Amino acid sequence: MPQSFSSLPIKQEILQAIQQLGFSQMTEVQEKAIPPMLEGRDVIAKAPTGTGKTFAFGIPLIEHCDTEKAAIQSLILAPTRELATQIGDDLSKLTQFLPQLRIVVVYGGQSIERQKQQLKKGVHILVATPGRLLDLLHHRALTLQGVTTAVLDEADRMLDMGFYKDVRKILDSLKVMKQMCMFSATISREVMDIGWLFQRDPEEITVLPVEDSEPKIDQYSVQCIGREKIDIILRLMKQFETSRAIIFCNTKYTTGMVAEQLHARGLNTAALHGDMRQSERNKIMEEYKAGQIDILVATDVAARGIDVSGIEVVFNYDIPQENDAYLHRIGRTGRAKREGISFVLHSKDETSRLQNIIHYTRSHIVPLEMDGWGVFKEVKK
Repeated sequence: MPQSFSSLPIKQEILQAIQQLGFSQMTEVQEKAIPPMLEGRDVIAKAPTGTGKTFAFGIPLIEHCDTEKAAIQSLILAPTRELATQIGDDLSKLTQFLPQLRIVVVYGGQSIERQKQQLKKGVHILVATPGRLLDLLHHRALTLQGVTTAVLDEADRMLDMGFYKDVRKILDSLKVMKQMCMFSATISREVMDIGWLFQRDPEEITVLPVEDSEPKIDQYSVQCIGREKIDIILRLMKQFETSRAIIFCNTKYTTGMVAEQLHARGLNTAALHGDMRQSERNKIMEEYKAGQIDILVATDVAARGIDVSGIEVVFNYDIPQENDAYLHRIGRTGRAKREGISFVLHSKDETSRLQNIIHYTRSHIVPLEMDGWGVFKEVKK
């Protein structure tokens, strides 16, 4: 039986916020991570996305925060600006009855001067991407001398993206750090190395996907050539009666091309990629969340951390270059116990690459082909 949040020894204001958000019982990762974090222990948690990790580390950080001290006490590192923003939003909801507790989110792509102004007003919990944090430290816009707790979220992704040296440099600078916690979908070699260097006897937590919380996603593949892909996407959306979609591409050029072609067909579409200004990306995401955009065409980096409810279908316009990316992509649908659909569009030459993804991710992907009536049916073996 899941435990209630009310059983935790935490401030009434935090419990009030949790209740206001409509939560009463903890998820598995919250049950396992919150008590040792409240005790001040290091934690290394392997848990799938969508299991409530932000509350798992956010609640202890907020509980330990002393608002009488005008200093950054907790630091959360995230691999992308989207995830950093998402964490900041979640923590703001948890502190809605603690107005004196200040949370600031900093990331690249936004005015560094504006971020300096935010930091001058005082910060208790800082959420940051590694690159922008080092920029701000270089500009002497903040000090981490009071940070006692550090959290790495999506640690595997962050370290795989080439931030290993940056993360080490940041953690090395935390002279009074007493607690370091990592939350990760996989425990890679780099994650283990960071744990070995900076953690002391960590509580090791593993959360397996359970049937109830595991996304229910019907996965399909269609073999085709490049110029057929737009028509196939439109046919599949019509046949499967879906309207709200994300289409993943491997390059920013392809996202623009696909978005333009769909727009020319009269569909409400926008492209999202890493080279866009942050203000543009925020605007597109707000419109997508509000339902003003039906189809989002995105690269992996741009879509990282997107948590939008009601996405019915995910298309892999390009086969992902990394096996893990496939799971991150299709995980955008089938959320909150809803069912979802995903499709991989691939050429004949990419069949072995697809088989590699199936083997690595243990996915059940059903091949489809179009019959003479333009209807997609399962390929007969």
